[in-house]
Amino acid sequence: MFYRPEEGHGLPHNPFNAIVTPRPIGWISTRGSEGDNIAPYSFFNAVAYVPPQVMFSSTTAKDSLANIRETGVFCVNVVSEALQQQMNDSSAALPRDVDEFDAAGISKAECTTISAPRVADAPASLECKLTQILQLPGEANFAVFGEVTGVHMRDDCLRDGIFDVLSFNPVSRLGYRDFATVREVFSLKRPGE
Repeated sequence: MFYRPEEGHGLPHNPFNAIVTPRPIGWISTRGSEGDNIAPYSFFNAVAYVPPQVMFSSTTAKDSLANIRETGVFCVNVVSEALQQQMNDSSAALPRDVDEFDAAGISKAECTTISAPRVADAPASLECKLTQILQLPGEANFAVFGEVTGVHMRDDCLRDGIFDVLSFNPVSRLGYRDFATVREVFSLKRPGE
């Protein structure tokens, strides 16, 4: 099968986000003048090492984007298997003045290098200062880039000096309503190593 996106695919559901999988979930927490906010974004990834940088994409003008524009900071929280339900609950469309941390029963802690909340129980959290927001083609598509200014890792996720994903089983987004949990890893050496 081949299709041109502008002509449609003819399938019952759009296959695009099922093709680009698995995708890590950026569980973005922010603070604005109307309170704290947290929401999951499945168009998320790390984009540079030095300095460390991340990006996520918002496909509507959500509260997260408004708060980041207001404050210039955000925090990315890693979603573990144990937190998958709270992550999903935090995706509810709630009024701007409702704190999703409270609504979804998520434990909150303060960030260290920025003025924003983070998920206290997350395996890791990345405190970020905004570097740029790009408006992408489409009605309300925005890519948000940030430089990591602080990194929190739970001590129980460190094994022999390595951040061990099998200690918390990260959740990733697939297509449609599907998610996956990492339960197995393997290593590959690059040619010449």
